[in-house]
Amino acid sequence: MEIMLNRLKEFSGSAFIRYRGQVVTYDELVAGILSWLGKFREMGIKPGAVVSVVGRFSPDSITLMLALLENRNIVTPLDDETQEDLANRHRIAKVEHHFRFSTDAGFMHERLHATADHPLFDRLRERAEAGIILFTSGSTGECKAAVHSFDRLVEKHVSDQNRKPMNAMVFLKFDHIGGLNTMLWVLMNGGCIIAVEDRSPSAVCRLIDEAKVELLPTTPSFLNMLILSKMWEKHDLSSLKIIAYGTESMPESTLRSMSQVFPHVKLKQTYGLTELGIFSTKSRSSQSTFMAIREGDVKTKIKDGILYIKSKSAMLGYLNADHPFDAEGWYNTGDRVVVEDGYTKILGRDSEIINVGGVKVFPSEVESVLLEMDNVADVTVHAKNSPIVGQIVAAIFNLKRKEELADLRKRVWEHCHGRLETYKIPRHIVISDAQLVSVRLKKIRRITPHVTVA
Repeated sequence: MEIMLNRLKEFSGSAFIRYRGQVVTYDELVAGILSWLGKFREMGIKPGAVVSVVGRFSPDSITLMLALLENRNIVTPLDDETQEDLANRHRIAKVEHHFRFSTDAGFMHERLHATADHPLFDRLRERAEAGIILFTSGSTGECKAAVHSFDRLVEKHVSDQNRKPMNAMVFLKFDHIGGLNTMLWVLMNGGCIIAVEDRSPSAVCRLIDEAKVELLPTTPSFLNMLILSKMWEKHDLSSLKIIAYGTESMPESTLRSMSQVFPHVKLKQTYGLTELGIFSTKSRSSQSTFMAIREGDVKTKIKDGILYIKSKSAMLGYLNADHPFDAEGWYNTGDRVVVEDGYTKILGRDSEIINVGGVKVFPSEVESVLLEMDNVADVTVHAKNSPIVGQIVAAIFNLKRKEELADLRKRVWEHCHGRLETYKIPRHIVISDAQLVSVRLKKIRRITPHVTVA
């Protein structure tokens, strides 16, 4: 990975990160990487060893992770909010060395007793390549561990000649493929990472104002929260040039609101998966949820309405699950799509589709209409079993103000009638104060409300 280190040296003197008011330069980043390489020799951390780093996007965590990758280690970044599952993830990834920063000035290193033997690790070691292990969410069972060649992930950023240094907020988590992609894009183009710890709309808006953030990559659920908070009215967000959204479907109503609030900001949809990496995309417009996945090393095809992708940046495979690629290298994304004039629209995950008497309903379409209603802070739509039609549409609402369930049911019917086909209108409605988004600010489809009005 000498090519990565050489690229970082090109940006001598520039700021590489702003963290808790502290600004660290690329010179300091490079010096830190070189210092770590010396420590690894003392610690006995050899190339090819599997190492976990628990933390967030801070100067220390980033420097350590890049040093490990420069040392051709196989690294699994873990968010510091996943402590309850740490031992399990260490077991799955066969972690040999574990790092954690206890304070801003110190770190903890632990030598574990695992034996990191796996054919995927052997492939990386034979090629003298660094590796990245990323975990899926595990929403349908045990989380899967995807093994990537770091050389492949960083290659597209190093080879990109359209360098546009920007102040970019790294909004997605330290252990997320989207967060990792943003970090690499910023660093390989000489930009400045704006690290965020508090992801509330007020804190994010304040940081955009203070740090003059130009690029905000985030989720549709956060953007809905941002619109409702009206915090954009209390801060100067004129520095923003691009808001990139992904990880889940974007409600049309939220996108329309964003276009009205930020008319001079480019709204861009991104697309990627833990297994495949993040792809270069082009939105048809800031008001459209249609996008084009740019070709190059990425090929796409539609089969039975499902998007399939073949990518050079795809993972090598899972540590704890069957190989998901077919003989030709195609990956079934599970995303149902429609294509129009060369642009693709993600309708939703095939596994989330509601089957009402044999007719498909996409939760995001219904949510988009429900979010237009007065007094609705957020809503999530899912399937509920029905003895008559198999499934019906169910909706859980977070409200801004207290409202009787009977009144809400009536308003839902009146609002949706004429906007949605009858079978798409929610038949089961719950009012809840349960969180409808996860800690990663993505919509939760399966929720057990802890307070309901029925």
